[in-house]
Amino acid sequence: MTPPPWRRERREHFPGMPAWGLATSRLELEAFQVSRQEEVTRDWAWGGADGSGVRVCVVDTGVEGGHPLVGALARSLVVVSGDGGRPVLADCDPVDPAGHGTACASVIRSVAPGVSLTSVRVLTDGKTGTGSALLAGLRWAVEADFDLVNLSLSTTRNEFRAALHELADLAYFRRCLIVASAHNMPVVSFPWAFSSVISVASHDEPDPLTYYYNPAPPAEFYARGVKVPVAWPGGRRIHSTGNSFAAPHITGVCALILSKHAWMTPFQLKSALYLTARNVATDHGGTNVPV
Repeated sequence: MTPPPWRRERREHFPGMPAWGLATSRLELEAFQVSRQEEVTRDWAWGGADGSGVRVCVVDTGVEGGHPLVGALARSLVVVSGDGGRPVLADCDPVDPAGHGTACASVIRSVAPGVSLTSVRVLTDGKTGTGSALLAGLRWAVEADFDLVNLSLSTTRNEFRAALHELADLAYFRRCLIVASAHNMPVVSFPWAFSSVISVASHDEPDPLTYYYNPAPPAEFYARGVKVPVAWPGGRRIHSTGNSFAAPHITGVCALILSKHAWMTPFQLKSALYLTARNVATDHGGTNVPV
């Protein structure tokens, strides 16, 4: 009997692709048996939706509010040092010292233009930060009852693993779903590898709504992440590559689904993503034949 994908040897890394991703334009997708629920289609899942009514928090380097590809923000906050050095959240101008958060926000907006976007900056200079700042920003987003949190960053520091795991589980049961990008290098990091989040790596196709289920986690889905057109501070536009930009594509799709099906739990939402993935949404069930 052929072993299932999650028990097979992992594929070698494809040159030019971020770690954990797959060059789907050049490599054959791995076959797996599809468990199909016929009534769940892409049209049922998000047809006619634009993300309206869905609140998304971008926990990152900040977001340039008013950028033509981003639009207005509902709120912009930053993690600062409070009494005794304890990290606290404070309102701030909608700026982005690095550009990474602005890029992610623009991808979300391009997929789900009707969403409400809030920025939480957890990186002190736009490039570096602390685990405690990440925890503080993420906890604020969870306790503020956002529908979705886009987290296109992670930490390799094992001392933060338990706290992040607990927070990811708390988010899951509060119906605040964290969409986290896999690390761009083949290293162990958190929280993207936790089962209570939606983990995303890259494929190299250009369609923003083409995404694939990965039957061999930890990364559960592949979304567009190579040469992605994104916003950049100063009103600019660039093309960039990384799992960081695959995650907000999935965040945008999740926003579309929640905009149409506001009652969905994280479990149901992840199931809907699975059933509408390009290699699962077949005409007659069976194995992964793209449609």
